[in-house]
Amino acid sequence: MDRVYELNLRHLRLLGTVVGHGSLSTAAREEGISQPALTQALAKLEVAFALQLFERTPMGVAPTPAGRRVLRRIARAMQRLATALRAAGTGSHRSTPERALTSAHVRGLLGVSEAGSFMHAASLAGVSVPALHRSVRDLEQLCGTPLVERRGRGVGLTRAGARLASGFMLGMAELTTALDESTHGGRRLAVGAMALSRSHLLPATLADLLRAAPDAQVDVVEGSYLELVEFLRSGRIDVMVGALREHPTRDLQQEPLFADWLTVIGRAGHPLAAATASFAQLADYPWIVARRASNLLERWQSLFDEAGVPRPEAPIRCGSVAMIRSLLVRSDFLTLLSPDQVGAEIAAGTLIRIRSVVPDTSRTIGAITRRDWYPTPLQEAFMAALRATAAMMVQQSSAPVTRMGDAEEVNQNGSGPVPRL
Repeated sequence: MDRVYELNLRHLRLLGTVVGHGSLSTAAREEGISQPALTQALAKLEVAFALQLFERTPMGVAPTPAGRRVLRRIARAMQRLATALRAAGTGSHRSTPERALTSAHVRGLLGVSEAGSFMHAASLAGVSVPALHRSVRDLEQLCGTPLVERRGRGVGLTRAGARLASGFMLGMAELTTALDESTHGGRRLAVGAMALSRSHLLPATLADLLRAAPDAQVDVVEGSYLELVEFLRSGRIDVMVGALREHPTRDLQQEPLFADWLTVIGRAGHPLAAATASFAQLADYPWIVARRASNLLERWQSLFDEAGVPRPEAPIRCGSVAMIRSLLVRSDFLTLLSPDQVGAEIAAGTLIRIRSVVPDTSRTIGAITRRDWYPTPLQEAFMAALRATAAMMVQQSSAPVTRMGDAEEVNQNGSGPVPRL
């Protein structure tokens, strides 16, 4: 992301004025600079983006076909930076504080947020400690509120600073994407992979995508919903794939792909393998459950709560399916998982589905993006490949799945649950 900090934010703000007026002379007058200075600023930006952004017309200037998309993304970035700064500037006397914002301000705050100290942040940014310190203090004056506070031997962001940093990250992510699109055709993709997506859906999708776009650069970030959703909101990842939430927040957009079924899993030869286990019998054995507040943990808890049965002991909380598989085959632990996540072990006969009175429970698997996401062509291709892979999984299962509501509950003929994938 270092290239993005070489961009001059004041020059980028000029682009919106030029687009709005369609005239260099009018834009220069409004911005209070000479037309030659404006022309020189545009020339520098065209070098940075390796793209002709405007062309002269009989009516003035207009975005080139190639420049139109980049200009739109730059406008989105500048709006994000301005919105974040205005929201943080409760004590500022400026009506448009974003006009004084510089790349050094942004880099300073984000550097301190990441590094936890001015010295480390300055080293990462390749600037002196006094220069970085001055950038942050200038930004605090611009906002009219403290953004950094002392924490032990280091520093951290105040609540206002954290909110501002989140907005800055999203704005700079847009600019980074604009540079990638204009100079490399948009080769970058960052995907957040929740547990179920790692077994088949995401690997098959990425294999198809990279056959069609072999120069793509894909970063896969594994984690739980809670770990990944803030990465999504800050622009560090583009899309999350996994179990959807029944009540997503307004800033997120969910796209359902198929229904997945959760069932009780244990080792082959487990004492409960020979019969249909009751709730009481299930509670006699220790369980491995998901970590912290997660959709899977909530499903496990609700199974016993709704039956009025005390929850079993769960001495192990683990988010790693590989770890869970290894524990299950070596013990009498039980867990609640999708059969797809242990498909190889079930096929090999080391793990089995434990028959019980506990009903299999469905959850919807899909993609989660920011509601105002503006995908690149590569990101659009990824979403198309993801939909195609999910459709193939549904087709291979021979299970008709309704397009969500919040859950796919019955076959179209109403006869019962949709068969698991």
